[in-house]
Amino acid sequence: MSLFNVFNVSGSALNAETIRLNTTASNLANAESVNGDPTRIYRARHPVFQSLMNTAGIGAEDSGAAVGVRVLGVVESQTPPLARYQPDNPAANKDGYVYASNVNAIEEMTNMISANRSFATNVEAINTARDLLLKTIAMGH
Repeated sequence: MSLFNVFNVSGSALNAETIRLNTTASNLANAESVNGDPTRIYRARHPVFQSLMNTAGIGAEDSGAAVGVRVLGVVESQTPPLARYQPDNPAANKDGYVYASNVNAIEEMTNMISANRSFATNVEAINTARDLLLKTIAMGH
């Protein structure tokens, strides 16, 4: 793998982690939302990633090498919302129930920490590749 490919791989990973952080922020912002209709309540969303591999077979050493990350999409959690009996809530249905979002704040905070660390690691990989390229260029002078 060329040293220049590090920028493409890490760049695509930074894009994927940005989507992950934005999705997590959206989940946390809606964690306490309630609605009287269980079909209209906010459900947790999670991005789905796919690693992209080099299948061109240009060289034996490059075959199967990673070339980046792609976001396939964002899926909605199928975990049912939580029913709460709160007849005094203005959003309550005729039976006095409100449905709370299925967002797990602890899981979302863990996702945020993980995405933050992955983001930082990819920035460090880009900086290291840049430094190596600069030192290689300096050796030629």
